[in-house]
Amino acid sequence: MDRRPGLSVRWKLTLSYAGFLAVAGALLLAVVWVFLLRYVPDNTQGLLGIAPNRYLLVRMFAPAAAVAMVLLLVFGLLGGWILAGRMLAPLTQITDAARSAESGSLSHRIRMKGRQDEFRELSDAFDSMLRQLESHVAEQQRFAANASHELRTPLAISRTLLDVARKDPTRDGGELIERLHVVNTRAIDLTEALLLLSRGDRGNFTRESVDLSLIAEEAAETLLPLAETRRITLDVTGGPARTSGSAELLLRMVTNLVQNAVVHNVPADGTVTVHTEADGDTSVLRVESSGRRLAPELVPTLTEPFQRGTERVRTDEHAGVGLGLAIVHSVVRAHDGTLDLLPRSAGGLLVTVRLPGTR
Repeated sequence: MDRRPGLSVRWKLTLSYAGFLAVAGALLLAVVWVFLLRYVPDNTQGLLGIAPNRYLLVRMFAPAAAVAMVLLLVFGLLGGWILAGRMLAPLTQITDAARSAESGSLSHRIRMKGRQDEFRELSDAFDSMLRQLESHVAEQQRFAANASHELRTPLAISRTLLDVARKDPTRDGGELIERLHVVNTRAIDLTEALLLLSRGDRGNFTRESVDLSLIAEEAAETLLPLAETRRITLDVTGGPARTSGSAELLLRMVTNLVQNAVVHNVPADGTVTVHTEADGDTSVLRVESSGRRLAPELVPTLTEPFQRGTERVRTDEHAGVGLGLAIVHSVVRAHDGTLDLLPRSAGGLLVTVRLPGTR
């Protein structure tokens, strides 16, 4: 990057050091003049006739003072240049790291050594920023690759069905239309889920006062037929839990949690309990469900996009698109909350959402 014409920071610091040193030398000479030379008699006999007078002292002192000032100025320039270089060396490392990041290399780290001073704190903060940025970019790249793969699958199936129909005109058109409808519905659901996930990540929504208990009752009422079909008991307990946010996004969050709890449950006689409460300045939503036992190392990955889990992949009409808990995590994060997933010892999952509460 080309710099504009002008002095560099190193030169400015050097001139500042030299200028301060010259000023200090001038002040010292002024102190000598004021408190020493002014008391020397200015006559031909000097002091008691045995000491030189002020005129002679000034003539001897002035050349030496001028030489001292020149030496101070030169010493200030050289010393200031060296000191400024040493002081600005950490900034050079940070600049090189920033240029590497600008070129696309986010894996570079400064890892500055030495005492914990301001430059070390700046370096550590820059390394932390690069680490988070690298993680975010890798997550976005992985998400884009998975989204492309998931969107390509229904499109490829549709093209295959259309090619088969074109090559075999006698094939039953009703069956083809039904299969195309299922495939297109899945593609539309995936697209809507991606848009909702992107909206939650951006966090650009209008906030309003929302009661999580009412949201939970609405989501449970919507999914009650599905729970009854699967012979699962669905209960909503607790009391009011108010928070500030988007009612639409929070409804989708609770709906996804309850639907996951119903779909990924035991084949019959399972339970799903949705509980809401206000805990101090926090509004809490818990969704506890029965189901198969989950490996502890599998649970943290369930909030990743398109992650369905080894034992949670389904092939029926409620297979989903693998974005349910990813959307939940995005909505919770957009509302400045926390999401905790805990496998139950008896099987199933306990999901706890904590959001900032409001009165």
